[in-house]
Amino acid sequence: MRKSIFASVAAGTLLAAGIAAPTFAVEEGMTELSVLHGIPDLTVDVYVNGELTLDDFAPGDLAGPLSLEPGTYTVAITAADAADDSSPVLGPIDLPLEAGMSYTAVAHLLADGTPTASLFTNDISETADGEGRLTVRHAAAAPAVDIWVNGAVLFPGLENPNEVMGDVPADTYEAAVSLAGTETVVLGPADVSIEAGVNTIVYAWGSAEAGNLALAVQTVATMQPAPVMEEPAPVETEEPVVDDVVEDEDGGANTALIIAIIAALAAAAIIATVVAKRRKK
Repeated sequence: MRKSIFASVAAGTLLAAGIAAPTFAVEEGMTELSVLHGIPDLTVDVYVNGELTLDDFAPGDLAGPLSLEPGTYTVAITAADAADDSSPVLGPIDLPLEAGMSYTAVAHLLADGTPTASLFTNDISETADGEGRLTVRHAAAAPAVDIWVNGAVLFPGLENPNEVMGDVPADTYEAAVSLAGTETVVLGPADVSIEAGVNTIVYAWGSAEAGNLALAVQTVATMQPAPVMEEPAPVETEEPVVDDVVEDEDGGANTALIIAIIAALAAAAIIATVVAKRRKK
């Protein structure tokens, strides 16, 4: 069943440099789709299910992510300002999108220069604490390449339209692309920042023969563990401090003296009463 796109692409989602800010987690029950234009010298319009979704989409532009309902979407790419999608330059192609997944559709050249479109699934699985994910995708009209990181080959022999990935400590790395098995650099070196909990996706696109190879970078947030809810610490209450009653060292003697005085006064009162009664007789 094909779905319709109800959300339009805001102007702010088109990033001419091919760099997108990290996305949030995929909304529950939804799917996410980004689109990268990697065909040189061709500005296009992108139609999804017959609706104009991206107007004047230029090479190197990255749009999205769009939050969509799961389903199959039909995408057609036409010349810029085409009246409709009846005469596409690429497509139409069907993109099956599943719930809870993140995808990037890339219009690009095959190794022999033929225009095509590829649907990549972005790995948003959880990364270890303090680590990010580096993904490299070969979407250029070029032979197999080696991916260099900090002066050493990390991913050898990457061919179009494949990808390689690995989790690395969060840091900034110097990346370069050379022809496979050689030290002939065709792209870079360039600094690539890997953030913890983020899949940083680097695309090689363009044409080696035409001399317009370029890099595009996309960042996609990965799933993060639910925060651990700590039980609140018990509130300690202080018992009221009662001052000790301090008695004088002579407290006992003073008490006895007072009792004796009271007893003497009582005896005197009794004697006076008896004497008074006798006088009356």
